[in-house]
Amino acid sequence: MASFDEWSDEAEAEINGHRLRLVTLRDGHGAVAQEKAVQILPDHYVATEQVAHVFERLGKEAAAEYLRQKLPTTPSLRSGDLGEIYATEYIEERTDFSAPVKRLRWRDHREMAMRGDDVIGLRPAAEGRPINFLKVEAKSEAALQTRTVTKARGALDGDGGLPSQHALTFIADRLYEMGEEELSDAILKAQLVNGITAAHVQHLLFTFSGNDPNRFLRADLNGCGDGIPQIGVGLRIADHQDFIRRVFEEVFGE
Repeated sequence: MASFDEWSDEAEAEINGHRLRLVTLRDGHGAVAQEKAVQILPDHYVATEQVAHVFERLGKEAAAEYLRQKLPTTPSLRSGDLGEIYATEYIEERTDFSAPVKRLRWRDHREMAMRGDDVIGLRPAAEGRPINFLKVEAKSEAALQTRTVTKARGALDGDGGLPSQHALTFIADRLYEMGEEELSDAILKAQLVNGITAAHVQHLLFTFSGNDPNRFLRADLNGCGDGIPQIGVGLRIADHQDFIRRVFEEVFGE
């Protein structure tokens, strides 16, 4: 886990009937945040048991190289990936949804950005309530700007505000491969049989930046209607770019 509570402070506000959460690195806790990021990052690129298998069969150096080949080397991709990783971890730690599929494991090439919805959160059906979906867009930028949030909002509003068909099929297929057949079937049933409406969906716009995201996320939420519940989360680490560099260098063993 990212263990946000160990190194950050969070403030919450209601904006236009929606939720705004500002998560800020606590003074003097940069080393803790970095340590936690280093711990969680590899698992988002390759399953722990797969690394262990390579280690057992081929040795420590081969296992380390196997992991390194999964990690991007360009600053922009590293930034975007860590933003998506933090969004995934935030869903698990701070919402009632889960994000069981770490989609970066299925990237075509380590230097290529992935397409489609950044993350899909799931809240299984219970007591007559159908399965619910959290459609997520994650943006990482040293200096967050209006155009970045506007682009993310456009992606969230795409497909009528619903998760894309491709994203749902991708998640269902991965869950089936992971042995989560019941949850996979529930997604496909909602997608192919019952149909998904706005009543089954929430949105999360997650930003990771070096500057204060407050005014950008407030403006975004003020422009949202009441059809789909919205959560805006802004994670701020002031030395954003240096932080990302240090995390990846430590994982790379540089």
